[in-house]
Amino acid sequence: MMEVEVEHKESKGELLQKKLEDIRALEETDVEEAIKRYKAIIALVDEDGEIVAEKTAAIYALGELYAQKGRHQDLRNFIVDTRPFFSTIAKAKTAKILKELLNIFGRIPETEKLQAEFCKDTILWCEKEGRSFLKQRVQARLASLLLGMQQYKDALALINKLVKDVKKIDDKILLVEISIIESRIHLALKNVPKAKGSLTAARSAANAIYCPPSLQAEIDIQSGVLCSEEGDYKTAYSYFFEGFEGFDSSKNVVKAAQCLKYMLMVKIMTNQSADVYNLINTKVGVKYAGTEIEAIKAIADAHKKRSIHKFADVKEKYANELSKDWFISAHLDALQDNLLVQNLLRIIEPFSRVEITHVASLIDLPRAQVEAKLSEMVLEKKLNGILDQGSGDLIVFDEVPEDKTFKAGLETLAELNNVVDKLYAKARRAVA
Repeated sequence: MMEVEVEHKESKGELLQKKLEDIRALEETDVEEAIKRYKAIIALVDEDGEIVAEKTAAIYALGELYAQKGRHQDLRNFIVDTRPFFSTIAKAKTAKILKELLNIFGRIPETEKLQAEFCKDTILWCEKEGRSFLKQRVQARLASLLLGMQQYKDALALINKLVKDVKKIDDKILLVEISIIESRIHLALKNVPKAKGSLTAARSAANAIYCPPSLQAEIDIQSGVLCSEEGDYKTAYSYFFEGFEGFDSSKNVVKAAQCLKYMLMVKIMTNQSADVYNLINTKVGVKYAGTEIEAIKAIADAHKKRSIHKFADVKEKYANELSKDWFISAHLDALQDNLLVQNLLRIIEPFSRVEITHVASLIDLPRAQVEAKLSEMVLEKKLNGILDQGSGDLIVFDEVPEDKTFKAGLETLAELNNVVDKLYAKARRAVA
């Protein structure tokens, strides 16, 4: 029997996929040529929609290349130049591509202002093109950027308007995202009750639909942050762990590492330094190991030794890693303040009267800082004593046992008042 060989003719899409692979290899040697070839693929005419997937892959690849090289202005111009392609594909596909490009843009550090300007420009384009679905998502991104830039008033005004618009079309997924952003804005303004209210709204909307694991993880991490603000670190750890699992399963490395940092931080806040070392040495801890995790471990070491100076050294050494996350930075300050209070109480415990200068020399800190802290401790009733400004001494009083007579007397009078009221009511009924 004669065998017939059938020649396989490669489609246009398969040819472009090979070209894309060649261009990716070229990125390492000739960036400008790679950019030129990516743009050539994106500019190809595709009347029947045969190579939409390949053109989309080229858009993502070029966006990533610009982000890696830190060319933020080129990336912004590229996204604008891609708009004609968006008019040839479905609106939902456009929203997906633009969302990913904005995420790529967000990876370039210190470009928040440029991203905000681009979002405003895109919103105007969406209004002109009648793309309300995309417009609302870009507005949500803009609100998040304004929050990061600490423009809380503008962010809150935009969110309030956006919530009304989204509720009209009943887009639950977007409503969840917006409610989380709103909760973060209120928390940044130190309005915890409103932050909790917005988070409750996010949970209610999420319960009415299928909520993607990554979005549910966002709810969990915000819940953990709010619990931490109220000092409930045990519950906060549970939420951070849930959030970590959600981001880990979604392969969101950045967010998963953030949750792991928060888990370690709340363990330190509850004086469970041993658990910090256990978590870091697990398979998960090794997977997300890096300088940020090393910084948290160094904080755990300093806290375990109750050393203020080692604590200060760690903050100086890992200043970049510890200061860029507001949650870590805020709780680090609280931890350092608590450590200073404990050390001062331990030092002045044997004394009934001691010079502030002597206390400062024992703790090895500037006199002005020690005096200010002792004054604060007296006002907050953490220390029973006074500062004698004339002699420069701290006078510590003995703890006076609480006299319960006054409290018991008030309770007795309150009960007598109730009895008299009841007798008076009975007397009125008898007369009537």
